Amino acid sequence: MNTSALHYETKVVKYFIVAAVIWAVAGMVIGVILAAQLYWPVLNMNSEYIQFGRLRPLHTSGVIYGFVVNILMGTSLYIVQRTGQCVLFNKSLSWMVFWGWQVILLLALLSLPLGYTTSKEYAELEWPIDLLIVLVWVLYAVLFFGTIAKRKVQHIFVANWFFAAFIIVIAMIFIVNNLAMPASLMKSYSVFAGAQDAIVQWWWGHNAVGFLLTAGVIGMNYYFIPKVSQRPIYSYRLSVIHFWGLVGFYTWAGTHHLIYSSVPVWVQNIGIVMSLILWLPSWGGAFNSAMTLLQNKTKLKSDYIMLFFFSAILYYCLATFEGPLLAIRWFNMIAHNSEWVIGHVHSGALGWVGMSGIAVFYYFIPRLWGKTELWSSRLIKWHFWLAHSGVALYAVALWVAGIGEGYMWLAQSNNGELLYSFVEAMNFKAPWLFLRFFGGSLFVLGLFLMVFNLYKTVRLPAVLMAKEA
Repeated sequence: MNTSALHYETKVVKYFIVAAVIWAVAGMVIGVILAAQLYWPVLNMNSEYIQFGRLRPLHTSGVIYGFVVNILMGTSLYIVQRTGQCVLFNKSLSWMVFWGWQVILLLALLSLPLGYTTSKEYAELEWPIDLLIVLVWVLYAVLFFGTIAKRKVQHIFVANWFFAAFIIVIAMIFIVNNLAMPASLMKSYSVFAGAQDAIVQWWWGHNAVGFLLTAGVIGMNYYFIPKVSQRPIYSYRLSVIHFWGLVGFYTWAGTHHLIYSSVPVWVQNIGIVMSLILWLPSWGGAFNSAMTLLQNKTKLKSDYIMLFFFSAILYYCLATFEGPLLAIRWFNMIAHNSEWVIGHVHSGALGWVGMSGIAVFYYFIPRLWGKTELWSSRLIKWHFWLAHSGVALYAVALWVAGIGEGYMWLAQSNNGELLYSFVEAMNFKAPWLFLRFFGGSLFVLGLFLMVFNLYKTVRLPAVLMAKEA
């Protein structure tokens, strides 16, 4: 089939990618503000609208729903066309999905600082916005699977399997976790209570990470890593094993968040065992992606987009090692509710998801706008080292703070009296919280360099692309 005759729908993809860049910067700037507030509480400024409790869900929602969902929607709609050699199922539907999702993000931006929240982790938005999320998600699913059905090739590329899993699982767990009884226009109460509510919440919370920040990003990378390395996937069979391993075990691991709680011990144990099993498919997939890049070692040595992808894989390995480790009871006893967990989350969020997204931006945006190269190779090099320094400082600072904090909380005298007060534990971790703020600032500074570089790239004179993206 002559694929050059096809006119793929890329305008809506461009809009999704631009929205992803905007939300990546906005969400992470709010994160730096929050890190500053933890070290300088006066920055709350006695305002109910910008205090930590209201900005924190705005930060997580901006990064997860703004940055990640926009980039996954945009890349999935592009990849499903390219790999299926067909155009989108319905062009008008794609624009309904785009604008519907931006309306949701705008409502989040308005409602969360005003204090309208369910107080459920990564599911803070109130019930009218939840209904709109479900509606737009169903339209997105119809668009994606409708395009799959239109494909001109029999084979379904592995990236689309990961996108399909992310769409289906997120729909299922989002709806169940957000079942609620409305009390007013902007207030509702969960239909679950107590331990039952905690189990359902972490079924959602952990799998929002597992399928939005992991499966979806893996699907995106399985397309772009072979493209940027100019080599095929190292092992297509291993990519399929990676898929089924992730889908089969990840959905069971959420209760490792509830160790030492009132949730039944056998339910906790399921989360622990499944977390440990997840090491195998996670590292198998990481090995597959790393070997794909290493097939072109010459290019890897000097191509910073490839190095961003390679760094993302290393942080994926770290996060998927550390997660099961923290699920083991002895480690969880020290780490639970400490800064160590925050360091773990952000080494994955900034190192794995952030660097994957950055690599895709650098590779994809010039090609979407018909440019052959970036405006400045020096700026991407600076960005690479700023990002690395930022993540390393952030993670190491919180590892030290969290481990020390955990030991201080557990330390007892011979008669069972606590050796350290809460204030002493706070004083111990204060300098590490400053280092966290500094590391986050470096990462965000790199994002501003990226935005400037990409803006200048898009403004370059148009050229005729020799190869498709």
